[in-house]
Amino acid sequence: MAGMADDGRPVLVTGGTGTLGRALVHTLLDAGVPVRVLSRRGPSPSAPPVEWMVGDLLTGAGLPAAVAGVRAVVHCASDPRHPDDDLDAAVRLLLATRAAAVPHLVYISIVGVDRVPYPLYKAKLRVEEMIEDGAVPWTILRATQFHDFVADVLDRLSRGPVALALDGTDDQPVDVREVAARLVELVEAGPSGRVTDLGGPEVLSTSELMRTYLAATGRRRPVWAVPVPASLNGFRRGGHLTPAHADGRLTFAEWIGSQTR
Repeated sequence: MAGMADDGRPVLVTGGTGTLGRALVHTLLDAGVPVRVLSRRGPSPSAPPVEWMVGDLLTGAGLPAAVAGVRAVVHCASDPRHPDDDLDAAVRLLLATRAAAVPHLVYISIVGVDRVPYPLYKAKLRVEEMIEDGAVPWTILRATQFHDFVADVLDRLSRGPVALALDGTDDQPVDVREVAARLVELVEAGPSGRVTDLGGPEVLSTSELMRTYLAATGRRRPVWAVPVPASLNGFRRGGHLTPAHADGRLTFAEWIGSQTR
């Protein structure tokens, strides 16, 4: 990463306080790369030593200053609860990066956005299309769901006397630090278009994942497989999986074990 460290210009990370954004910021800093974070709020006392820019992707406030003079923008900001906001944010960011002649926009998307008819996935696909047509040199990486997200879902599904799993549905969780490391490589590589998907090392049923989670967290529950709602049939068909690109290394069992030790 010497070339990145020697460049001198910062890499702007949107969503720098989120799960992936935090991991990416630390990975860039570890590589000696100057980092700029865009956030709607100022830094906390424990924030890493980065250049902090207060701004709002939905209104465009602060964006011109945030994108000025950067080597690249890595767009990690997303709001799964309000997918339409992702579209508005992408439009504002594209306008700002185009006006500033930003040389490289990197976008993190999700495996299956073109195959799973789910609101967030539809929004992510539309953002991909806007970036491809946005006149800013770009790279798009699709990754499978993070270990952290899968664990949160399993936690919610195991709070009652019975732990629930989605019948006939698999997942392929990946370590967020591995995704962050791949994003740093892509920043270094320069605009590369849509690159190879990044999936976790194992495709496991949700029942297997639930049993692993229960064992690691010391919860004793029977596991019941429940029918998948029609709205989630795209996941049941495996549209969110990329078994041909199971390039991640840290398994869910290893990750959850490290979290609970």
